[in-house]
Amino acid sequence: MSATRDRIVSAADQLFYERGFEATSFADVAGVVGISRGNFYYHFKTKDQILDAVIEKRIADRDAMLDGWVQAGQSPRACIASFIRILLMNNKKIRAYGCPVGTLFSELAKLNHPGGDGARALFDLFRVWLRRRFEDMGRTEDADALAMHILARSQGVATLANAYPDEQFLESEVEQMLAWLDAIATQTQS
Repeated sequence: MSATRDRIVSAADQLFYERGFEATSFADVAGVVGISRGNFYYHFKTKDQILDAVIEKRIADRDAMLDGWVQAGQSPRACIASFIRILLMNNKKIRAYGCPVGTLFSELAKLNHPGGDGARALFDLFRVWLRRRFEDMGRTEDADALAMHILARSQGVATLANAYPDEQFLESEVEQMLAWLDAIATQTQS
């Protein structure tokens, strides 16, 4: 992949997150990257091609992050806690723009855009990864339900933190999610 193409995808990723997919134009992305429209069209012919590349980038970036926690030798519980703490790591962006995964999926779903399937793949990545961590904790029978609970709760928290940009709310919700995780881990050990 060329450096210019990488810069286009990174700029589009940020603009889609901050402004939305529909509100972002080729000219917006080209302006941020500082290239001519001709050079832009050399790399991407359609906005949907850019969207596909952005989704691929988001999947690769999130997969690397999740895999990094596992490869670092974190326990399954610590891995899930790291996932929950993403809300705090990105609190300013979440309070300003919402969750980058949830907002993109919601926008594409409203547009009935075929890219919604790719955006859903981001949720699938999280769901499968979380399910595996719960399985590693010994929760094989309800691992998927627990994974979906974490996804639902974190998406709800991100949405409400965006609607009510109160840092204290976000911190309190993360603490409650971590306490819930500790209770799950304790139940599993008993």
